[in-house]
Amino acid sequence: MTSASPRPDLLVGFDLDLTLVDSRQRIGTCLAAALASHGVELSAEQAASTIGLPLSDGLEILAPGLPAGAREEVVAEYRQRHDAPGAPPMTALPFSADALRAVRAAGGRTAVVSAKLEPVLRAALAETGLDALVDVVVGGRFGAGKGEVLREIGASGYVGDHPGDVVAASTAGVEGLAVLTGGSTEGELRGAGAREVVADLSGFDAWLERHVARLAA
Repeated sequence: MTSASPRPDLLVGFDLDLTLVDSRQRIGTCLAAALASHGVELSAEQAASTIGLPLSDGLEILAPGLPAGAREEVVAEYRQRHDAPGAPPMTALPFSADALRAVRAAGGRTAVVSAKLEPVLRAALAETGLDALVDVVVGGRFGAGKGEVLREIGASGYVGDHPGDVVAASTAGVEGLAVLTGGSTEGELRGAGAREVVADLSGFDAWLERHVARLAA
């Protein structure tokens, strides 16, 4: 897509984990270790199965019998491990940088709205080399809460891998694109209301062309 004149009406938001960034190993390893110190034995793969949800909600699923005080300790230990210099790396998913560049080439702006706390979100973008391609960063939001942010910043669309991301787009009243790079199936995403589902962000350019055309119309 060639460079275009600025388009104030084009602002595409993206989820982070498993939409733009592969964080499975980082999250799964650190969360499994934090849970193990409180007697909950899970594999890194099992611990990563709730990626996309706020951490507190994920712990209720992974360790429902854990007392509230112990959950707070797990959260604190997890965050310490996650942010430690020796933590497993995060990498940008294929086509993620291309998708962000495509929005800018079309004259638009990009946003990342995630359940991650904002300082951690910004650090993840920097670690994966995507920070220079993102114009707006908002953390600590999930589902309808993301939708409220999307409305506030004037987003025209939202891209994510989780049913909560579909809810976000619907809440904001914007066009959504669901990707299958996370743990959700196409059926789950469509069941949440997704109208367009693609395997990965290699399908983003075609969606963006349609999105821009619809905005123009």
